[in-house]
Amino acid sequence: MIDPKPAIQPQPSQTGGSGTVKKRRFGGTEAQIRSALKFYKVMAYLTGGMLLLLCAELVARYAFGQYLFAGGTNAVTGQTFGFGFADAEPQGVLGGVNLSVAVLIVHGWMYVVYLMSNFRLWSLMRWPFAKLILLALGGVVPFLSFVVEKKFHAEVEAELAANPQASKRY
Repeated sequence: MIDPKPAIQPQPSQTGGSGTVKKRRFGGTEAQIRSALKFYKVMAYLTGGMLLLLCAELVARYAFGQYLFAGGTNAVTGQTFGFGFADAEPQGVLGGVNLSVAVLIVHGWMYVVYLMSNFRLWSLMRWPFAKLILLALGGVVPFLSFVVEKKFHAEVEAELAANPQASKRY
């Protein structure tokens, strides 16, 4: 049976002093961490982009009373409606696809997958819980996913380079 080891193990100082140096341990191999980092990066950019699109859609809906439609029939003229904005109240397009609602749904499901990528990276890196909260906020605050992704990507690369011996070996 394999004995579980804590994430940080005390080791004697190499200088001979009375202090101890803490050894960094990861929750997986370097390949697993790099895979989780790549998945997180892709999801951060996709979720951030969808969040910006969602913000634009909400401004169009609540500031201008417009929905984005594709297809259908113009309710006023009876002509075929191609693609564009139409009145929300009263309904400007009959039939067709309401792309405004589609943006809401797609962003919601992308955020769920983004949270899974956050959890995977967080658990493999064995970070404190506060970092998971910061990662999760990236999907709900506009532009934050891009900033957080850049910061944490650099941090993971630096930790992997500084602690090559910290990965589990199978």
